[in-house]
Amino acid sequence: MLRDRLSETLKTALKAKEARTVSTVRLILAALKDRDIAARSKGNQDGIDEADVLSLLQSMIKQRRDSIKLYEKGGRLELAQQEGEEIEVIETFLPEQLSDEDLASAVSTAITEVDATTLKDMGKTMAALKTKYAGQMDFSKASALVKTQLG
Repeated sequence: MLRDRLSETLKTALKAKEARTVSTVRLILAALKDRDIAARSKGNQDGIDEADVLSLLQSMIKQRRDSIKLYEKGGRLELAQQEGEEIEVIETFLPEQLSDEDLASAVSTAITEVDATTLKDMGKTMAALKTKYAGQMDFSKASALVKTQLG
C-alpha cells in the first residue's frame, strides 16, 4: 500500500540523512492527513482511497511544475531546482506514466467507451480516464487530447 511505502521511505531517508526526500515525504504525508481529515468530515472514516492518493501526488507534481516556470521567469534557479528535486521524489510513488502514444490510445478508447461525440461529453470522458488511469497519466495533456478529438 502506498501509505506504507511513504512511511518506510521516510524512515529510510531519515536514517540516510537525505534532507530533500525527508522534507518532500513529510509534505506528502501532511497533505494526505489533511485530505483524510476532510474525508472523515464527509463520513468516510477510513480516509481517502489509493486512487485519491495518486491524484494528490499528481496535483503536487503539477503545482511544482507551475512553480518551476515562475521561479525560472523570476531568475530564482535554486528554487526551481529544489522544486525539480521534489518532483523526482514524488514521482517515485507513482506508477509508471503512460507514453504519449499510450495516452492517445487511452483517450481514443475512453471516447469510444463513453460514446462521446461533442465537447459536451468531455466531462464523461475525463471521468472515465481518471477512474481507469489514476496516477498513470498527465490529465492536462489528456484533456487537451480529448478536446482536440471531440472539437
